[in-house]
Amino acid sequence: MKTREIFSLLACLLLAACTGGYSFTGASIPPGATTIAISTFPNYASTVNPQLSQKLTDELIQMFSSQTPLNVTSGEGDLQISGEITGYDTRASALSSSDEVSMNRLTITIKVKFVNTLDPEADFEQQFSRYRDYSASQDFSSVESGLMSEIVTELCEDIFNKSVVNW
Repeated sequence: MKTREIFSLLACLLLAACTGGYSFTGASIPPGATTIAISTFPNYASTVNPQLSQKLTDELIQMFSSQTPLNVTSGEGDLQISGEITGYDTRASALSSSDEVSMNRLTITIKVKFVNTLDPEADFEQQFSRYRDYSASQDFSSVESGLMSEIVTELCEDIFNKSVVNW
């Protein structure tokens, strides 16, 4: 065989060996994994936002279906994500020079369980928490939806990164 043919053959073998475990989003999907099951996150926080559970679950499903080759399933998946919302709190986060509240903080906390049926060493249970500050002069009901959306996106990115991105 000529050098060029050997090089081409080696390049093809190398590419074939690398398929199935990498995506251009940085996700590292275990070889053989084709499905992911994402359960609805029930809301056990003392304060309940009625849209939070569905929004979190839907965004997580969208993230995995758009950024990985995995098929989202409602049954048992090769990868499984479940969890619960454990906190939804708004509190003062900063005072002005006259000791009045100037900023408030919305914090959302979730507990996540990840199961990798193909590699149990990758399983984890972890709490994730994110927050957003907003001016105390703003009515919470007028900014709540936007704050919640931003926090949910960050929480989904945290779950995605912890479960399938190995940076």
